Amino acid sequence: MSAILTPTLPHPEPVAAPAARLTLKTDGASRGLLDGAWWPRSRDLLRELPALTDALDSLWGRITRIAVNPEHWPVIPRKVPVHGHVVKAGWFTPEIDPNALLLLSYGTGRWDLLVIPPETGAESAARLMAAASDHDGPPLTASALIAAVTGHDATPDTRHDLAATAVPATVPHRPGSPGRADHPVRLQVTGRPGG
Repeated sequence: MSAILTPTLPHPEPVAAPAARLTLKTDGASRGLLDGAWWPRSRDLLRELPALTDALDSLWGRITRIAVNPEHWPVIPRKVPVHGHVVKAGWFTPEIDPNALLLLSYGTGRWDLLVIPPETGAESAARLMAAASDHDGPPLTASALIAAVTGHDATPDTRHDLAATAVPATVPHRPGSPGRADHPVRLQVTGRPGG
């Protein structure tokens, strides 16, 4: 009897998840209904939420709950495991704008983010992120902001690609969240070739 021996393959190095594509309003009184914008890479909450909570947990306190409108999310799990804890997810059709994400941090506050459709082109996404994080922006809902900035429902824009542009931002101050204001964070906006 003979045996075939194969060399042991090295264990692959863990691959870091890409940074969340996110902008936030800076500290201070602001107008508007949104606290910033998030541009996920897909409509998969299990895959996208961990990167978002990584960016926000240290800034806003541990994110414990989220709520979305199911119109653009094909699967909404009740619980999403993120690094170090679980985020409970809820869905509401009439109460939440289809292009928004509501985030709750236990004992700290509530934030509303514009969710830029993943298929949006880099140029349109950059305009939406800037508009959603503008302190003097109009008090528009997430869907109304998309329509106002893009002129339609954020379709792919293939004219330009934003090649790994870093966007500095700070956390908006919320009552009851001492020590969280003016905490700088580096957020990355990246585009995909062809959309």
